[in-house]
Amino acid sequence: MLVIDTGPLVAILDKSDNKHIICVEAFKKIQEPLITTWPVITEAFYLLGFSHTVQDDLWEFIERGTISVYDLNKDLAVECRRLMKQYHDLPMDFADASLVVVAGAKNTNTIFTLDDDFKIYRTKKNKHFKLLPGM
Repeated sequence: MLVIDTGPLVAILDKSDNKHIICVEAFKKIQEPLITTWPVITEAFYLLGFSHTVQDDLWEFIERGTISVYDLNKDLAVECRRLMKQYHDLPMDFADASLVVVAGAKNTNTIFTLDDDFKIYRTKKNKHFKLLPGM
């Protein structure tokens, strides 16, 4: 299982994004199932708001199962709050917190992201995340 952040989702779908090619190439090599969260999906829809067609492509990703969207229950939401307090100096946003929590819930440490903050965040076991595309 591999966790995917907003940046790569947007870059894959938006051909004008300056990270489009690197993210598409990394995406093609991924063999594991991709998972994300509703806060990430919300950010992606907002950033893709320039085109209803590209937003619809994101819906296709979800409907086809290209990415799974993990629901946050109350306990995981509480953990998001704790992480946002812990990393308040960055600050950590809700989408990033949700990905760290889901990575812990799914016992993975690999995140497909363009966000340097994931170099600072730690897993449940206090280890660094492995970042794709190899930043």
